[in-house]
Amino acid sequence: METPAKYLSADERRAVTVEAVVALAASGNPGDITTTAIARHMGVTQGALFKHFPNKEAILEAVMQWVANKLLARIDRAIAVAPTPWAALEAVFMAHVQFAVQHPGVPRMLFGELQRADNSAPKRLAQTLMRQYAQRLHALVAQAQAQGSVAADVDVQATALLFIGSVQGLVMQALLAGDVRQMKQQAPAVYALFARALAAGTAPPQKAAAV
Repeated sequence: METPAKYLSADERRAVTVEAVVALAASGNPGDITTTAIARHMGVTQGALFKHFPNKEAILEAVMQWVANKLLARIDRAIAVAPTPWAALEAVFMAHVQFAVQHPGVPRMLFGELQRADNSAPKRLAQTLMRQYAQRLHALVAQAQAQGSVAADVDVQATALLFIGSVQGLVMQALLAGDVRQMKQQAPAVYALFARALAAGTAPPQKAAAV
């Protein structure tokens, strides 16, 4: 790394640790990431690593908190600048895809944590992130229904599930193909299908813009 770890403050060291885990997860199975690998990636000893985290679980918890903060902030920015709830849905979809492209290790970690059998702190954070994400989608769909751009009989909860599932499907296909960049190419067509299912009346929805 450009900045030697020994010159970092405690907060900076924790932030670099999170970044190291996200980077390692981008190229391998998150479940196989060890504290030895994290320390090696950072250029420090395990002892130095454990000065800031008591154990690996605490590191994963910090990573999940980082993911939640970053993704929800990206979503909130997309919503804030969109002119309408209908436009905001597309903006959120594309923002999520772009986030996954920029941080390919994040989807791997989310999938891994949500599949864990135990009720760990990282898993609870991942579940909370999904709930908060869905709540934002519920509000947008309800607002779009009130404005007449989304059909009144559309189920709000099912829409949120389909929305998140569509992004996750793009992620899975990209991971299988070994090329996360293909999500950007496929996202507009996938969102167009999603939007057509929601649109009220016979007028076609706006064409999804390329990421």
